[in-house]
Amino acid sequence: MSIRRHGLSIGIERIETRLLVSFKAYGKLTHLDYQAITPMIESAFAEVEHPQVRVLFDARELEGWDLRAAWDDLKLGLKHGQQFEKLAILGQQPWLEWAAKVGRWFMAGEIDIFEDEQAALTWLES
Repeated sequence: MSIRRHGLSIGIERIETRLLVSFKAYGKLTHLDYQAITPMIESAFAEVEHPQVRVLFDARELEGWDLRAAWDDLKLGLKHGQQFEKLAILGQQPWLEWAAKVGRWFMAGEIDIFEDEQAALTWLES
């Protein structure tokens, strides 16, 4: 019997009005994963007036989303997309480029994909 892990871990740092949000995703994300993480995101955004958000999304172990989780992700993007300045995606999966293109429809800021975490962090801080 194999155990299949899935989920998101989150880190949130505040620097003045800027938020640096880091996500690490693994397995196939579900609606329950988003039910757990959405209140944390909403709370962090609510505590800063006019937040400027930069995101490090570690997708190296991400296998994808179930349909309802994809909808949850879309709703978050629609609600907060104008607050995102930059999104760095870590990973090498071929479908990440497609996911980044879709994300650009809902996000005001820049999106780029990286294989190296340090390069992603440097880009986020520039």
